[in-house]
Amino acid sequence: MAEKFFWADQIADDIIKKNPKKNIYVCASGITPSGSVHIGNFREVITTDLVVRALKDKGKKVRFIYSWDDFDRFRKVPANVPKEWEKYIGMPLSDVMSPFGKGSYAEHFEKEFEDSLKEVGIEPEFIRQSEMNKKCEYAEEIKTALDNKDEIVKILNKYRKERLKEDWWPISVYCEKCRKDFTRILNVENYEIEYECDCGFSGKFDFRKKGIVKLVWRVDWPARWKHEGVDFEPGGIDHSTPGGSYTTAKEIVKKIYKGRVPLYEFYEWVRIKGGKEFSSSSGNVLTLKDVLEIYEPEVLRYLFVATRPNKGFQISFDNDVIKIYEDYDNLEERYYSGKIDEKDKRIYELSQIKLAKKKPERIGFRHLITLVQSSKKISGRGEKVKNWLEKYAGDDMKFEVKDKIGKLSKKEKDILIKVRDLLKKNLDEKNLQNELYEIGRDDVKGFFQLVYRILIGKKNGPRLAGLILANKEKVARLLKDL
Repeated sequence: MAEKFFWADQIADDIIKKNPKKNIYVCASGITPSGSVHIGNFREVITTDLVVRALKDKGKKVRFIYSWDDFDRFRKVPANVPKEWEKYIGMPLSDVMSPFGKGSYAEHFEKEFEDSLKEVGIEPEFIRQSEMNKKCEYAEEIKTALDNKDEIVKILNKYRKERLKEDWWPISVYCEKCRKDFTRILNVENYEIEYECDCGFSGKFDFRKKGIVKLVWRVDWPARWKHEGVDFEPGGIDHSTPGGSYTTAKEIVKKIYKGRVPLYEFYEWVRIKGGKEFSSSSGNVLTLKDVLEIYEPEVLRYLFVATRPNKGFQISFDNDVIKIYEDYDNLEERYYSGKIDEKDKRIYELSQIKLAKKKPERIGFRHLITLVQSSKKISGRGEKVKNWLEKYAGDDMKFEVKDKIGKLSKKEKDILIKVRDLLKKNLDEKNLQNELYEIGRDDVKGFFQLVYRILIGKKNGPRLAGLILANKEKVARLLKDL
């Protein structure tokens, strides 16, 4: 069975074993929309998606939730946002005006990512924490945290070099007047909070009726585990280090909220080959949409499926793209021929958005590089190749068949006449390549360099027979007056 081979199935088995009688398992993921969601963050949601699929394949009902932490404060202005947006620092992201059009700052980045997720077959139930908090849905969790403030402080201080200040609270309050969180809590009594703000406003409110308060992250995370009944959630290295937010969340959910610790999977960072570290808040991002301009959804899924979450890897945009597509096509070929082991079979299945009954007809990425540059309009994968050539491919992958031939020696002319005569035979690519080798058998390297130089002005290029056939009319015109 594939279960013993594949990591997502192993995790699904562990989830079921931990709570075998549960009717609906809850798998969670989420992020703060502080800027464009980068491809590194995609690893969290696809890790959850794969575990969700594994549970469903075992016949289990699953609720897949994705939390937009858009009630978090606006902390800094990313590079791709006007500097004047500094005036919104301290406000909830959901209340900050979008610099890109209608709606809020958070909504812009949420929609951008949600649309891309659909392309790769991921459609969770989205929860906007701004809506949940403004509707006072977490009032009881907030009350529990306030009632157990001293115990929470003890848990957090165990892992801090500098102890929390005496006036620390497990919540922050957004001012009713300026809507920012530059506030100080003066008193808490039962469900009522009294506060003052740097803007000069002071007030008192019941947090069961007025949703202007939120739990701080290290308390908010375990509170939501309890509230949603979460069974599984992955986390990156920023949460997973000893003493990090996952360490404290485990203690808080058990001791403060009397809840269960979800099964957790640590995931390593994903990097771009030769690129910088990702940061949504700094504006240094490559989004899921950007990556999908080069990678087909199934090929992108394949990259993540085939690598266990706790292992880092790079997404390439150089010539490695060709090999990645070839590896995927080879996997697909083996899947439909039945010559595949259980682990690879499972990798292919989970890479698919919808599994086809018959092997899809595909043109290889390498061959498309030639076709696309030969004025052939090819949709689907051809568009990915076109984008790659325009944005990332090196000069060694780019060519254009010339319109004129320069001066030739008699020997060079005689060789090219033989090539011209081959075009009249209407050979397929394999036989044409064999005939080309036959013409140049006395000096294969020199022969191919000559033909490439005459056709595209380079010493080498794509497979010569494919290049000639893809540009047959143009090559014939070029050689006709020899």
